[in-house]
Amino acid sequence: MNKLFLLAKIVACALVLSVWSFSSFADDKASIENVLNSFHQAAADAEATPYFALLSQDSVFLGTDATERWSKEEFKAFVVPYFSKGQGWLYTPMQRNISLIEKGQVAFFDELLKSQSYGTCRGTGVLIKTQQGWKIAQYNLSIPMPNGIAQALVKQIKALEQSK
Repeated sequence: MNKLFLLAKIVACALVLSVWSFSSFADDKASIENVLNSFHQAAADAEATPYFALLSQDSVFLGTDATERWSKEEFKAFVVPYFSKGQGWLYTPMQRNISLIEKGQVAFFDELLKSQSYGTCRGTGVLIKTQQGWKIAQYNLSIPMPNGIAQALVKQIKALEQSK
């Protein structure tokens, strides 16, 4: 009887822990979704303060051009002149995947985005959990290249690089 009671307690504890773990993941995922959505909305609204508050202090932003690798301060210097004129940009998420690692302290994501200027884009990155909540540590914006035009586009890129 004692063994059966002990087994029941173990199963109950495992169930409680798995429900708590799922709940914690769901809470983190919702928080991360909010951070990414707020990031895109602040860019659309050309609001620098909330936009940069979502980035960690040592964040890196990778743009679509191979030369675009900016620290937070470098990226701010690039973005603020646009935002101060009311010029923002809207990337609308169409699909997003989020994964948590390091005991829920680090997350990575990928998202497909729609842009009026650039069409379908992809954002990928890493978030870290801080005392102030989730912060974007790295964001990488890219334009997915359809396989059907890959060779022609690569040829154009090579020609441009050789002309420099």
